[in-house]
Amino acid sequence: MGMLRTPPHLPFLDGPAVMAPKLRPIDEGAWLFPDTEAEPWLEDKRRLMVEKRDQVFAQAGVWATDAADEAAGLVLSAQSSAPLEIASFTPIERAASTVSDDLCVMVPRDGQFVLGVASLCAPTFWSLKENIGKPLSELHSLLPQGGTELSSRINRIFAGLQPGPVLERFNWTVQLGGERFTPSSTPMKRDLAEMSGSEAASDLFLRVERQTIRKLPDTGAVLFTIRICVDPLPPILADGQMKEQFRKAWQSTAEDVAVYKGWPHYQHAIDWLLASA
Repeated sequence: MGMLRTPPHLPFLDGPAVMAPKLRPIDEGAWLFPDTEAEPWLEDKRRLMVEKRDQVFAQAGVWATDAADEAAGLVLSAQSSAPLEIASFTPIERAASTVSDDLCVMVPRDGQFVLGVASLCAPTFWSLKENIGKPLSELHSLLPQGGTELSSRINRIFAGLQPGPVLERFNWTVQLGGERFTPSSTPMKRDLAEMSGSEAASDLFLRVERQTIRKLPDTGAVLFTIRICVDPLPPILADGQMKEQFRKAWQSTAEDVAVYKGWPHYQHAIDWLLASA
């Protein structure tokens, strides 16, 4: 095993996990680079794009093509890496092959923003095939309280966003093992039920989503990028201050949010990890 890296993001230091957007503007130069996950993930991501294309790429209809092509051009113009040249790939897939980030294009349609096209290789317990073509209100239907207020809020943010600014937010959870392609949480929950606290704790990972949004000037669509970072949790919590900050964030996360994230399945492992010296 190689030397463990310093995790690029530790959002639990900012408090409990929340559903609120909590977006902040960042410099355009920091939009996609440095790409902290290119080395550990990009090669595997490219393989998934070829071998499991039907699971990691989807387009809702021809009405999303212009927005998808505009998004692809924006990503490709931001860097100089050579895209994966596969004859059947669309422009957005070629663009997605140059960065570790997943690319989702939200297209304005009938007064809502709809998931028109996506290259999604690192889903956080979420099926692209089941959700392509859905508006924000349906994408958020499983969130606490049905996600109605959150969907309306994000729809307003997307509508009011101007071309140019880049907004960033973070989301985090824990998971069993270091996989990034995780369309379902069922296998992890099944394994957790059969593991002791110490067994599960040794294989816990912090999973962080670094998300950005920016408006596409020609089509008015929104490009939503998602970069997944996974790092072993025990080494992070070996530091006493980190452990205490994590404890506070974990315990102060609202119950409905914790249930949505599946945290009750991890409680025995987290308890063991927090109690260990």
